Order: sequence, then structure tokens, then C-alpha cells
Amino acid sequence: MIIPMANILTGEELELIVDSLQEAEFVDGKLTAGWYAQKVKNNTQLKNDAHQTQELRDVVSAALKRSSLFQIAARPKAMRPIIFSRYQEGMYYGTHVDNAIMGKEKLMRSDLSFTLFLSDPTTYTGGELVIESTQGEQAFKLEAGSLILYPSTTLHRVEPVTAGERLAAISWIQSLIRETGDREILFDLDTVCNSLSQQSSTTTEFDLLSKSIANLLRKWAEV
Repeated sequence: MIIPMANILTGEELELIVDSLQEAEFVDGKLTAGWYAQKVKNNTQLKNDAHQTQELRDVVSAALKRSSLFQIAARPKAMRPIIFSRYQEGMYYGTHVDNAIMGKEKLMRSDLSFTLFLSDPTTYTGGELVIESTQGEQAFKLEAGSLILYPSTTLHRVEPVTAGERLAAISWIQSLIRETGDREILFDLDTVCNSLSQQSSTTTEFDLLSKSIANLLRKWAEV
């Protein structure tokens, strides 16, 4: 599933992050790329040990934890440290697939990737995230504070920025539910369950649906 999510960040959170990044130290993005991605990656990212880094990571992490849509779509078990990337004029990230296994001391499988857009799309030209799927290529350039969640198994790229500056926060997730199809089934069932709960008080149908979700989690979850 490829799922856009609006308003992950509040206006205050977005302003805090963008203002902090304007004064931050950025380094070559190739430092965190796999051997193949290094050949096609041309951007910069917030220095890992910059004094702003952990505070900004905490802001984004808190926003993801309170987003019910993100939680039921990703069902996160583990997440890599968030990277804040910057694309200025002429920068891009060519077609690549994300590393399947990430980390050094503690390994993690990448099931899902996300891009949290931080720049107003009217302030830069180009910079679309293009994801390849069986339906063809899909290009995304979302409003600031919005996020796109997509399978790490896909080929994807960031088109060259031809004017302005593109800021984004990215990371990768190991899901409790390994199989994409299983995650989609649970996502659909949870969506229906949430809708039923808003329409009326608890019903027999709601109880049975909740039971099925719980039992599928027991069947599929890797904990």
C-alpha cells in the first residue's frame, strides 16, 4: 500500500523543525546510503550529532505515535533514526531500492519507508518523490507536514530540484506484520472497525470484527 497522510505535524511543530533546520549543519547524504544508492544520491542531511538532531527526531516520533492512521497502516515494531534531508537546486536521488537490512549493532528489516514533507510545495520546483509500482509510476509532492508511507521493496527516486529548497524527514520501519497483504487486510478491518465505533455504540458486529482483528494479530504478528 502507498498511503498519503495529511497533517502529521501541527503548524507549531512544523515551524519549529523548519526554523531549526535553517540554522543547522548539513553533511553529504552519501554517508548513510548503501553502496549502490551512493552512486545515485545527491543531497545533504542534518548532521547526526548536531545539537538539534535528537530534539527534532523526538518531535517527529511523537507525531507518528499519536497518528492513529500511521499506527494502523505501519504497525511499527522498530524504526531507524529519522534523517532530515535537504535538496537544493540541482540535487536529486536517482532510482534505487532501500536496503533490506539496516543497522550495525542492532539489525532491522526494512518493510516500510516514509517521507514527511517539510517544505511548502510552492517554494520549490521539482523534487517529486516518484514510486514505481505495478500500476506504473506515481509522483508525490505533498503539503508541508504531510507524509507518504510506502513499501521499502519499491524502486523510487526524488526528481531533481530545479529551484528552491526541499526539506523532508525520512525513515524506515520494521512492521509487526511482515507480509504486505496481511498488513493491508488488518488496515482495512481496522478502518471499518473505527468507522463502526463512530457511528454507534458497541454492537455484536463490532465485537466480532474486533475479535477477528485481535486473532489475526496473534496469527501474524512477529514480536
